Amino acid sequence: MDPVTLGFLTAGALGAGLLLLALVVGDLLHLGGLDADGPFSFPAVAAFIGGVGFAGAAASALLPIPGDAVRAVLSAGIGLLGALPLAWFAVRLSRGLMNMRTDRTLSDDDVAGALGVVITRIPATGYGEVRVRLAGQDLKYSARSDVALERGAQILVVRALSSTAVEVVGLDEHPLPPPD
Repeated sequence: MDPVTLGFLTAGALGAGLLLLALVVGDLLHLGGLDADGPFSFPAVAAFIGGVGFAGAAASALLPIPGDAVRAVLSAGIGLLGALPLAWFAVRLSRGLMNMRTDRTLSDDDVAGALGVVITRIPATGYGEVRVRLAGQDLKYSARSDVALERGAQILVVRALSSTAVEVVGLDEHPLPPPD
């Protein structure tokens, strides 16, 4: 492999490595400050370097021009043109990843009012276990009740005692009102 193509491939590999690093730990390595975004963000610069390297290597390998200097200059120009769409895509991708909407974190208060089922008998003076469906997830809690509840009993969570324990009432003893 000729040195011009090898040089461009090395630049492309460096850019690809930096882009991967930017997408994995991007908040720590932004160029131009923590709020840098757009064409001068770390992912954009890394994609641009990689694009120049790989597009330049392809041009260098395919151009039938003798002489390393002329081929290197032409390959660099082609690499610069090829890198622009890659940098634009990296900006869009990193912005999408960094601004991705997520659901809020559930708190202990969110479990109050949830319906569930007893999975380990709850004695009147101790704890058992319940399974509660909350925000589309089945969660297991230690549970206590004023009355004993058998396995399979339908329950309503009255309040959270901690992040792992709840107070419940059986729906057989406290039926819910019919819906309006």
